Amino acid sequence: MTPWLDAAQQRDWRALVEGAGLLLARVDKHLRDTHGLTLAEYEILVHLSEGHLHMSELATQVSHSRARVTQTVDRLVRAGLVSRAPCPQDRRGVHAALTDPGRARLEAAARDHVLEVRRLVVDVLAPDELAAVGSALAKVRAATQDT
Repeated sequence: MTPWLDAAQQRDWRALVEGAGLLLARVDKHLRDTHGLTLAEYEILVHLSEGHLHMSELATQVSHSRARVTQTVDRLVRAGLVSRAPCPQDRRGVHAALTDPGRARLEAAARDHVLEVRRLVVDVLAPDELAAVGSALAKVRAATQDT
């Protein structure tokens, strides 16, 4: 027998789905409008700002499929924001790295992005609510990575 959601669980599930969808759409639109970057591109630039990564490592660190990561990195390479190079330890592997123009673009976008994240999330929630959301979604992330 299917363990259906009760009314409170259904309400909370819908709030999560709708809230997350609206939040991601709003943040994506803001980045596009202010810096010409998608949220996916921004996320990849952030990860590459911490050091060059093997493409497979990058794919596991972001919330996109491998194919989408490859397509996104292709766009960033064409824009001159990311470079690719063969991996010295793995002839078939490829490393992606942030270029100087990529770092400059990320730094400019990051200032506005943080203000938007504060406006839409951090300043809306009390500190204990934000901590609870972070803790809860870390568990959800772990559960989705186990499968």
